[in-house]
Amino acid sequence: MRHNKSGRRLGRKPDHRQHMMRNMVTSFFEHEKITTTDTRAKELRKVVDKMITLGKRGDLHARRQALQVIRDRQVVGKLFEMIAPRYTERPGGYTRIIKLANRQGDNAPMAIIELVEEEFTPKTKKAAPAPVAEVAEEAPAVEEVEAAEESVAEEAVAEEAEVAEEATEEAAEEEKKED
Repeated sequence: MRHNKSGRRLGRKPDHRQHMMRNMVTSFFEHEKITTTDTRAKELRKVVDKMITLGKRGDLHARRQALQVIRDRQVVGKLFEMIAPRYTERPGGYTRIIKLANRQGDNAPMAIIELVEEEFTPKTKKAAPAPVAEVAEEAPAVEEVEAAEESVAEEAVAEEAEVAEEATEEAAEEEKKED
């Protein structure tokens, strides 16, 4: 049974799946963007985010841990010196998955996985105004709404009166023409 087993099997044995992920991570950091199937992209995102977090740590132990997954020293150097410093302020979510059309041969759903490039701006919490001020503001708002409703009602009555006057004038003119 497969209870409590996380991750996708991707139709491969564990060793093959691990080597495939290593190759995909290496290619991803070389090109900073790759096209693959949707499920592979979702699995790749987990590994890539962990590698960038290691790159942000930047110490020797983190570099050695990254070398266990990425077997190319030049790619690890690029990760630690060029890619990870871009994301020092971002607390996660370094990648984006963009869905593409299905693949021609086997109709597999395809996707592009790429690094997020825009600057991260942390959201600031807005200070809550004093509750006394809110109560004071609510009362005039109710009066304004009532006044607005009254003025709308008055305008509607005035328009109806004008329409009625025009109708009576037109009827009077038609009677004069008939006589």
